[in-house]
Amino acid sequence: MAARSPLIVHGTVVAVRAQTTAGRRSIESLVTVDVIQPLKGPSTAQVVFRVPNGQIGRYRRVTVGAPEFREGDEVVLFLDGRPPVVPLPFGLNQGVYRVNRRSGQALATPVLTPGAGRVVRGDPARRPLTVADFVRHVRAVAEAR
Repeated sequence: MAARSPLIVHGTVVAVRAQTTAGRRSIESLVTVDVIQPLKGPSTAQVVFRVPNGQIGRYRRVTVGAPEFREGDEVVLFLDGRPPVVPLPFGLNQGVYRVNRRSGQALATPVLTPGAGRVVRGDPARRPLTVADFVRHVRAVAEAR
């Protein structure tokens, strides 16, 4: 994921706006993120991407596997899509890592690396990392490819 995503950023969601698409037959949301730290790709102050869900009036679209965002969410995003296409999170939910600020620390769950073996629930190698350690891990994986 780190190798194939052209844009990876750590940031805070500042706006979520639903809009109709495909001749008004579907709804998607445009999410605007203030970039705290670019991890891969061009350095920019804001990133706008889309997710296939949202609500307009009484109509709501829910897509299984599509992440939902609220203003104030802090995330690390792996985005897929090159201009002029508005990017999507890589693998939808797979490309979104939520940052939790429990006990005064910013924590994120680490990315799986190829060849790491079986994925097991409760694996100590998948314990949350500080965002700084998570960022170092992502950069190391992205640069190794």
